[in-house]
Amino acid sequence: MSAPSYPITPGGYAALKARYDHLLGKERPEIVEIVSWAAGNGDRSENGDYLYGRKRMREIDRELAHLARRMKHARVIDPAEQPDKDRAFFGATVTLADEDDEEKVVTLVGDDEQDASAGKIGWSSPMARALKGAAVGDLRSVRLPSGEKEWEVLAIRYA
Repeated sequence: MSAPSYPITPGGYAALKARYDHLLGKERPEIVEIVSWAAGNGDRSENGDYLYGRKRMREIDRELAHLARRMKHARVIDPAEQPDKDRAFFGATVTLADEDDEEKVVTLVGDDEQDASAGKIGWSSPMARALKGAAVGDLRSVRLPSGEKEWEVLAIRYA
């Protein structure tokens, strides 16, 4: 059974890689140095630097393992190379209008790079699932925590 692949934009992949490199090349060596110094200070049971350092090292190692798995199974998709630019697929920036004619602009990105405050919604979110394959003029219903809401697709563009 093959492992699932996760779609991600080139920028999202670069951000994952930068975080991995920062943790591995800067933060982890600094913590290792602190732990080594603290271990040489004697009783480790009441040594705050040692205890905190070990705890932080475990957190960093856990995050490094998570990032490595995500990068290994990432499928980098460049939105500019989308063959059908008339429909909303991965990487599309979609302009929507709700029933009250309030506009909203969202970009469909990988789940690892989602940021609702910046208008980036994860590929597996309810909104993204509703928008997949939509064309300009289509109406799409999305079930939100506050209830069902209908959106009209006003524009689709790929960067």
